Amino acid sequence: MDKFRWGILSTANIGRKAMIPALKKIPIAEVLAVASRDGERAKKFAEELEIPKPYGSYQALLEDPEIDAVYIPLPNHLHKEWTIRAAEAGKYILCEKPLALIASECEMMIAAANENGVILMESFMYRYHPRILAAVEMVRSGKIGSLKTIETGFTFYMHNRDDIRMKPEMGGGALMDVGCYCINISRLMAGRKPVAVQAQAVWASAGVDEQLVGVLDFGDGLYAHFDCAFNQSSRQHCILAGTEGYLSIPEVFNPGEKRSVIQEVREGTTVQVHDFEGVDEYVLIAEQFMHTIQGEETIYPIEDSIINMQVIEALLESARNDGLLINL
Repeated sequence: MDKFRWGILSTANIGRKAMIPALKKIPIAEVLAVASRDGERAKKFAEELEIPKPYGSYQALLEDPEIDAVYIPLPNHLHKEWTIRAAEAGKYILCEKPLALIASECEMMIAAANENGVILMESFMYRYHPRILAAVEMVRSGKIGSLKTIETGFTFYMHNRDDIRMKPEMGGGALMDVGCYCINISRLMAGRKPVAVQAQAVWASAGVDEQLVGVLDFGDGLYAHFDCAFNQSSRQHCILAGTEGYLSIPEVFNPGEKRSVIQEVREGTTVQVHDFEGVDEYVLIAEQFMHTIQGEETIYPIEDSIINMQVIEALLESARNDGLLINL
């Protein structure tokens, strides 16, 4: 396939500000269509972003034979339905994180993709940044000795209390929105699934967690702890602490396109600052997705999404039960 023709299922901001601009930077990608449940909104969106085909329904876009791949930035509770419909329509699918509401939904989505011979990928874009790949290699190579603690945080203040991320029926909550990144990178750096988890949460009146603190026990003396929130100023970081030093990764999930660093510290002294050129993480994941369709082996198998969702489910169960230890 010389050029991948994309359809965007939704006029969500992440498509407007991140994924569509990224796709337009890639020579083998063409953003051909966008769909909304509101035809006028789709038309206006398409005109603003110079997209040839606006559709007034998601299904209409899926029925377009010219569309090869779809990007799904819909609210979390709609991921399963429209991923399965897209798979049945023969479209390759890049779906926003978290992939689903529960692990069993992930399994159904993956099964649908496999049955219809299409690729499904979860859009955790941060994992494709050269800085993250370098951090994984540093940990694996023993640069900081034996990894013992993974500390992460991802917070921001949710000013709009009517936002869909404040609605439990739509898969809202801080853990689902930003905490999922903390879980994902902790599992990535640990290189395995946790054996047990615990969490405590502050619950918003709407019923979602607006603040959650969690602990992941990976066994053999390796622990991860994290916090995520909608009730704090913006903050994101990752510290990887080992027996011989630690790595500090500021703005770990979304450094933007500016230069970024990994700070290597030993005995309280910075021994090296590893520099990385600015990149567009959304370009990187879209390119990897299209290369996977062309037959290149993916870095992260889609089955990884099932495990991430199992951990999310267990943490929420623990938080709802006053920090009960949940074994996985």
